[in-house]
Amino acid sequence: MEEINSQLPLREPTFFILLSLSPGPKHGYAILKSVENLSDGRLILSTGTLYGAIKRLLDRGWIRRVDDPLPNGTDRERKAYDLTDLGRKVLNAEFRRLKELVNVAQRHTAQEAL
Repeated sequence: MEEINSQLPLREPTFFILLSLSPGPKHGYAILKSVENLSDGRLILSTGTLYGAIKRLLDRGWIRRVDDPLPNGTDRERKAYDLTDLGRKVLNAEFRRLKELVNVAQRHTAQEAL
């Protein structure tokens, strides 16, 4: 767990990319759209940013390349990506970290209101 915590905090694009993959595999364009939707349009990744992040996440072993689960109607094979067990652990650790930050802020502001 200490090894995972040493990777935190995650950059916002990394967090949203991992979050977008949490339900299951996606190809690059689906990740772009999912990140935009999850962030309510606040985070719009360029393809260069996405694929640079994907390379880093692959190198770290947080995601893996898989067969695209959806047919694309062409002979060209699309690359799809899925979370690894390590990637899911990192995402969960970041979620717990963020949740604790919110809890601390809520307790602090509640005390100030007294």
